[in-house]
Amino acid sequence: MVAGAQNNTQVRFDQARIATLIAERQPDDPIAILRPWVLRRTALSFLNGFPGQVSYAVKANPASDILHNLVCAGVSTFDVASVAEMHAARQAMPNARLHYHNPVRSASEITQAKALGIASWSVDRMSELDKLGQLTPNTQVAVRLSLKRGGGAYDFGSKFGASPDVATDLLRAVAARGMTPSLTFHPGTQCTDPASWADYIAACAEVAQRAGVRLAALNVGGGFPALPRGGETLRQRLFDTIAAANKAHFPDQPPQLWCEPGRAMVADAMWLLLRVKARGDGVLTLNDGLYGALGEWRDMPVPARQTALNQQGRPVTGKLKPFTIFGPTCDSLDRVPAPWMLPSGIADGDYILISGAGAYSLALVTPFNGYGTREMLNLDSMVEPAGQCRLAG
Repeated sequence: MVAGAQNNTQVRFDQARIATLIAERQPDDPIAILRPWVLRRTALSFLNGFPGQVSYAVKANPASDILHNLVCAGVSTFDVASVAEMHAARQAMPNARLHYHNPVRSASEITQAKALGIASWSVDRMSELDKLGQLTPNTQVAVRLSLKRGGGAYDFGSKFGASPDVATDLLRAVAARGMTPSLTFHPGTQCTDPASWADYIAACAEVAQRAGVRLAALNVGGGFPALPRGGETLRQRLFDTIAAANKAHFPDQPPQLWCEPGRAMVADAMWLLLRVKARGDGVLTLNDGLYGALGEWRDMPVPARQTALNQQGRPVTGKLKPFTIFGPTCDSLDRVPAPWMLPSGIADGDYILISGAGAYSLALVTPFNGYGTREMLNLDSMVEPAGQCRLAG
């Protein structure tokens, strides 16, 4: 069976299991539904396709089942932004390589991170480099560069990143202090423009040349888009662009390439099952909203698809029409900015299955008013022992 047909069969199998779940349990609380085979398939696509090493940005989804399945697939490096994320990664893999690439830290966080063993740190200003103090030999310090340019759904350079001039001075200082120099950048979330990576790599080469420093590593960040089915061609084009730019701009001794996908690694690996609490005139109130697993919908368009299912788990019928979506809390701000197109036949007690919900959903859940998605169902655990490694073919 070819891969595409095999994947389609697995999708239908997942949908059938969810229909059974609805019919048998009639869940009234929201459920995050983990599809481990998708997660492992995506991890393998990065591990086999990216022209360098791969780390997972834990912030996108720190759930233990996510981290466990990534380790099963071969991921052994984690990009961590806090001490809590370090402990989560170590629990999934005690000897995991950790990249602490949140460039601003307290003195206490630095002390705790050193005790946990950090392979690579990131800085974007001299004061943060000074705070690191002495590091163990061979520890990398990645200067974070920002070109203040677009390319993604929003600009990651508005908060972090040094200008080329500041980055040059920082890189020179890193080398002078005996640390292993590298550079890093982030082109912006959901970036589909290969030129963004090519431009950044060219700028990194110029910064390294001006600083008179040979880079040990070049981390091209995250920002890879979460792709619809069949979109792997775009991702491979991004990988090919990165490889070609690294070779072109560092012809003598190209640095070791790293990437740190978050959203692109986990988005498609989780579905979200929500229930309609009430229907009004063109309005649906759901059992979770912006204070829960839909938190990111407030800030940007989320690449997801909504499927309406009735209480027997079958598709709801009716012509598509726009519905205003409210969450369950007493706050009127708990409203999805844009309407969802759903069948006109949707009713109280029906369900909405949301695809592409693996990134920045569970990570953003709050307990406001006592709501928020807390249950995660691992579809594999319905047919095999939980925690078992079964790699996707």
